[in-house]
Amino acid sequence: MPDYGRPIEFGTFITPSALDPEHTVELALASERAGLELVTFQDHPYQPRFLDTWTLMSWVGARTSRIRISANVHNLLLRPPAVLARAAASLDLLTGGRIALGIGAGGFAPAAVAMGAPSRTPAEQVGALGEAITVIRELQDTDASGGVFLHHEHYPIRGAKRGPAPVQRPMPIWLGVLKPRGLRLIGSAADGWLPSFGRLEHGTDSLDAGHAIIDAAAVAAGRDPRGIRRLLNVGPRDADPEVLADLATRHGVDTFIVVGDDEALIEELGARIAPATRALVAERRAAAPPVVE
Repeated sequence: MPDYGRPIEFGTFITPSALDPEHTVELALASERAGLELVTFQDHPYQPRFLDTWTLMSWVGARTSRIRISANVHNLLLRPPAVLARAAASLDLLTGGRIALGIGAGGFAPAAVAMGAPSRTPAEQVGALGEAITVIRELQDTDASGGVFLHHEHYPIRGAKRGPAPVQRPMPIWLGVLKPRGLRLIGSAADGWLPSFGRLEHGTDSLDAGHAIIDAAAVAAGRDPRGIRRLLNVGPRDADPEVLADLATRHGVDTFIVVGDDEALIEELGARIAPATRALVAERRAAAPPVVE
């Protein structure tokens, strides 16, 4: 598989624990102090042991000044896209352009349904995900005239006013999907792929196959595959410079998000792992420059 040649970035995947809220926030602050580019939080609104992820992101945005912030990923079943569009644009404005929208079709559906979410088949979930991207793009597009009218099955919009516009135009939308239909949606309409390494059934083979599907869909839509970010959630055991450099130069990953609520790991990530990985990637790229057909 190709190396897309994008800069290598690092982030953290923090549990939004409500048991010790200040420690949860401190892990995000540690991520910024370590010089990482991104801090992310899982989003399970039905989990009473967790802080609400959107509230937490807002608090972290106010407590930090540089690091970018995203859910990993928002549960679309409980986050209506029209409201999500305005909330994301608002926080992007308040943080000076530091928000990305990580979205999933809706994992743990029974728990979401128990909170009043609609019950959808897997096919309906992916269809709703595609509709959600259109809703978000349209509501954040204040350059277009008139209201937004979308004759959607799951998220119909009947004349909603546009705005506010985020600082980032368009705002990055990353999808946490694994199936081909969702991967094609990334290629045609989204800005990044955000899977977890441990959930890829065949490891790097699944990663390579996913990139191929995204790339084909991007080319079919007239898009450059190199413009699509390739993120990957990895566990502490995989946070080794040799492993990460291999994932970057042989399997297309450009953004590594390390799972683990460990401040020492976060410090090591910034002080040793990230610099060593970047050095290895630069060395390999110098020897064999990236080529994407």
